[in-house]
Amino acid sequence: MSDSTRDRRDAARNKAMSHFQKAEKRDEQIRADLDKERAATEAKTAKLRALRLARDAEEAAEAERVAAAKPAKKPSARIVSRASKVAAE
Repeated sequence: MSDSTRDRRDAARNKAMSHFQKAEKRDEQIRADLDKERAATEAKTAKLRALRLARDAEEAAEAERVAAAKPAKKPSARIVSRASKVAAE
């Protein structure tokens, strides 16, 4: 082969390799950005979950305090209808 053919082939190969390396670098950057976004979203979700659980615990404690403050209900007398009296006999 002549040197000019080899030079053109090498130039084409170098150009292709350069293109693929740039594409690979871009892909790595995109993956890194996605990982950062995913980590930020997971951190935000964990924070919101902790806040929700704390709020729910606080509401449950308040409900228990309110229930404890109310006087206990006396059992009401059961009203028996005539139909159930007849059926019982």
